[in-house]
Amino acid sequence: MAKSSKFSPEQQKYAINQLQTYFSQERDEELSELSAILLIDFISEKLAPMYYNKGVEDSQRFMSERIEDLYALLLKERIED
Repeated sequence: MAKSSKFSPEQQKYAINQLQTYFSQERDEELSELSAILLIDFISEKLAPMYYNKGVEDSQRFMSERIEDLYALLLKERIED
């Protein structure tokens, strides 16, 4: 089996299995191990950065909202004191 440097062997085996299962069940196609590895590499290179950046944006937005909540509580405590 070819080795992708981005994932551990266990992660790669899992991803290959998931893709092969998907292709078998949803597309009624057999996906070879090499084809699955090439698809994983493509997704990792072309799509993963988009998902990563979206996760960072969502986390940043969430933390910003929580900081605003904390700031509002702090102001409320100062007003009440």
